[in-house]
Amino acid sequence: MRLFHRTSVAPAAVIEQADRFFPALGLTATSRDERVRSFTGQLGTMTLRVRMEGGHYTFVEVDTDQIGESRLDKNVKKFFVALHRTADPTHVPAAAY
Repeated sequence: MRLFHRTSVAPAAVIEQADRFFPALGLTATSRDERVRSFTGQLGTMTLRVRMEGGHYTFVEVDTDQIGESRLDKNVKKFFVALHRTADPTHVPAAAY
């Protein structure tokens, strides 16, 4: 599954936050690059990449080895919500029905 998110959080801060978030889920970092992190564990394997986009946005892309919406994919989405809260602490998520 491939998921992505655009944020105003700096790439280094995204990587730093990923280094705290994903190991708390029991995932182990298997690759440590300046803009790429790979994690593996019982939930599956994932690769997170960050790059600047348009000068002031950071494009965060995550590839998982899961099919459909797995627990790993749901946790990646939770990570994106955490990034959004980092960029805008006053934001309150609301259901869009």
